[in-house]
Amino acid sequence: METKTVKIDAIGCNGCVRNIENGLKEVVGVVDVKGDVTSKQVTIVWNTPANWDVITAKLVEIEYPVSN
Repeated sequence: METKTVKIDAIGCNGCVRNIENGLKEVVGVVDVKGDVTSKQVTIVWNTPANWDVITAKLVEIEYPVSN
């Protein structure tokens, strides 16, 4: 199992967090997603077949790309 916490500047409200959580849970292998509006951070936990490339592609698809 892998875990990663990332910053997503596009988070502006709890609705954004819900969109991210619901979108990433559609990815096969994603076990848990927790977002925080205040810090604009999201923690993602996954197993195979999910991988970081698939997760970041999904975030771009739902218009919440990882911030640099």
